[in-house]
Amino acid sequence: MLDPTPQIKPNPLTGLSGKVLLLSIIFVMLGEVLIFLPSIANFRVQWLKTRVAQAEIAALATEAAPNEMVDAALRDTLLMDAGVEAVAVMREGRRSLVLRSESTAMVEESFDLRGSVSYTSILPAMMVMFQSHDRLINVIDQPPAMSGNSIEIALHEWPLRDAMLNFALRVLGLSVVLSLIVAGLIFAALNRVLVRPMRMLSANMMSFTQAPEDASRIIMPTTRRDELGLAEHALESMQKQLQGLLQQKSRLAALGLAVSKVSHDLRNMLTSAQLISDRLGEVKDQRVQRFAPKLIASLDRAIVFLNQTLTYGRAQELPPRREMLALKSVIDDVFESLKLQAGHIKLIDDVAAKLLVDADHEQLSRILTNLVRNAIQAIESRPQTKDEVRISAKRESHLVLISIADTGPGIPPALKGKMFEAFQTAARQGGTGLGLAISAELAQAHGGGISIAQTGERGTVFEISFPDRNGH
Repeated sequence: MLDPTPQIKPNPLTGLSGKVLLLSIIFVMLGEVLIFLPSIANFRVQWLKTRVAQAEIAALATEAAPNEMVDAALRDTLLMDAGVEAVAVMREGRRSLVLRSESTAMVEESFDLRGSVSYTSILPAMMVMFQSHDRLINVIDQPPAMSGNSIEIALHEWPLRDAMLNFALRVLGLSVVLSLIVAGLIFAALNRVLVRPMRMLSANMMSFTQAPEDASRIIMPTTRRDELGLAEHALESMQKQLQGLLQQKSRLAALGLAVSKVSHDLRNMLTSAQLISDRLGEVKDQRVQRFAPKLIASLDRAIVFLNQTLTYGRAQELPPRREMLALKSVIDDVFESLKLQAGHIKLIDDVAAKLLVDADHEQLSRILTNLVRNAIQAIESRPQTKDEVRISAKRESHLVLISIADTGPGIPPALKGKMFEAFQTAARQGGTGLGLAISAELAQAHGGGISIAQTGERGTVFEISFPDRNGH
């Protein structure tokens, strides 16, 4: 079981839902700001154009009076209705001041609305809203009624500022309402499409962490075809692989304990057998004299191996004690020990007598024994008229390559990639599938390895590499 993950309940404000809602509101408000800036600039321009139109009407009314003269009361009324302090009209290159208030002060800034565009009016509009005092400004524009070439008006800026602030407050209120509506819709959509599936994904991960051996906790991917769907499938694959590894680890642990118990009792049995085999050496029969030393040597190796297993209590092999060995003599011993098991199968040694290999004698013998025994068992599953196991070898510079070829049925494609994994393959019913895994581990301890050189209906060829130490 993996270490339990602390159960963390996300805060609604700091969790994904809260972040999605907050970001939605921020982005909608940002969009409203981008819309508001040209809107407020256009509102200022239109407000000023309205004053220009009213001022033109006041100017036309003044010019329609006898001698183009009006009394002070009418003049003040016309200026107040137009919301301006002075009006001047340009006709045929001549500028005439039509109306003017008696209290008109000096103009502080002038604005020309002819040909103005919205983005150039944004900065003046912002400046109006942040003015600290009322200014008298001059505005030049084209007369709406075409009463002249151009018209100029002088007016106070604070009425414009008040109107712009009121407009901004209305837009702000509308923006807030719109932001909440849009953000709510975005939040609901994202919560359903993203947040809820991610919550389910994280909940499954925490549940699986608590009991990874429980197959019912493996995620069931949905039919989604987006990135979250890919993540679900990837998580399912990872959980299945992890569960398989944990099951294999449990089996290895149980096997290790069983091996330790069996090794203890088997060592005692082999010790008794060793004593009996020593007595066989005294028998004068030639066949007994021939096989007794080999039997005694095999029992000695078995007892040593069992003692090592009990001493270390682990699956890890001891480091190889390497020496330059005559490969042919090792192969002869292996063939001799497997001759009875081979039966009608021919065991052929094509190795030169002078070929030396830098290896641990015991571990090399175990590697060859495992591979030859597997080859024999593979051939027995499909006997033919010509059944044989052939070992050949060659030296390439500082590397010895050993080939073990059989005439068996070949390796199924589904098992080819798992041949050197423990418990994955077994050549016969009741096998453990450990032989090739052990052999690969021993070869790797020598700095070499085992590979499948070829396989098919005509048989399989395994190739073992043994490099010399330090390239010598």
